[in-house]
Amino acid sequence: MDSNVVLCRTISNHAGKVATRQLMEDSIPFTKSYKRIPFFLRERFRGASEICVISINRNEYAKARRSIDCLDFHIRRRLRLNVI
Repeated sequence: MDSNVVLCRTISNHAGKVATRQLMEDSIPFTKSYKRIPFFLRERFRGASEICVISINRNEYAKARRSIDCLDFHIRRRLRLNVI
């Protein structure tokens, strides 16, 4: 059984870096991966060629959400947060 869940997705490299830095500062383990966006869907994603996906352990979700909620509003609005 996979106990990892997606915390957030973003097409902004800067927002992804800031979010992962915040998770590291709060000692929350995570994985960061990139998914390729097909050419015909890139217009929907403002021309981005890949999307950054940050996943965490299901048991750390509440702690990670509190950590992400501490980020600046301009960074948070560039993150697509999942709700479980």
